[in-house]
Amino acid sequence: MMNKRTTRHRAFDPDPNAPTRCCDMPGCDAAAGYRAPRARDQLNDYFWFCLEHVRAYNANWDYYRGMTPGQIESHLRADTAWQRPTWKMGHRGAQVFDEEDVLDPLDILGAARQNRARAHRGSGPSARPADNGAPEPLREPLDTLGLAWPVSMDDLKTRYKSLARLHHPDANGGDRAAEERLKSINVAYSAVRQHLTRADAGTVG
Repeated sequence: MMNKRTTRHRAFDPDPNAPTRCCDMPGCDAAAGYRAPRARDQLNDYFWFCLEHVRAYNANWDYYRGMTPGQIESHLRADTAWQRPTWKMGHRGAQVFDEEDVLDPLDILGAARQNRARAHRGSGPSARPADNGAPEPLREPLDTLGLAWPVSMDDLKTRYKSLARLHHPDANGGDRAAEERLKSINVAYSAVRQHLTRADAGTVG
């Protein structure tokens, strides 16, 4: 039975592209079949060694030699993103993510997405629902939340969660305007929730 020969390059075979030259280690006249980078900033510029000396060179190689701990940490952080720039959540460069920029021809994200965006900008009558007989103290909070009266506790909570996600500073790159908007939403939510809770308990006149 014939043994199948393999042409696969073995791990310790000399580099087939090695130049015809002697080992770069001073005093060594063995054939240089193995390459090693010259320095951290010269990774594509090589020494050529024999097997014995490339092993010795690699055993003493320290990529981070000469770097401070801070420089090493910075380098490692950059490597985790493949040396590419990163941005805060909600940003790409200096551009803030806008839900209305998303193409959604099948309305997969839901029609409420556009209503939330219009309410955020405070433009158009759709941002301010009719009072529909809402109690006077609740008209401004309901207006802030973009809700019409009457409203259930479940609808209130669903709306609040949606607005909180939309206007949270982390979703807007730390934008102060979004932070202030979220504060107003929290105050409005608390007012409406408190009213509904008292109504459920039968304490609202």
